[in-house]
Amino acid sequence: MEVRFKPKVQAKLSRLATDQGRPAETLVQEAVERLVDHDDWFLREVDKGLAAAGRGEFVEHDEIRKLIDSRYPG
Repeated sequence: MEVRFKPKVQAKLSRLATDQGRPAETLVQEAVERLVDHDDWFLREVDKGLAAAGRGEFVEHDEIRKLIDSRYPG
């Protein structure tokens, strides 16, 4: 597979690879792996949520508000 980047992105990638002393190809490979793994995880979590909703398992608005407020006070 061959991937072409816009010149600005290629320059940033080259600079990052140089700064880290690693091949640009390695950085791209790792980034793609993280993206694919995250998307796979996200879709599994969505499926779990949809299945729970299908069973009528919901969290009330007040409970969500309390959870958000506890994680992000202020």
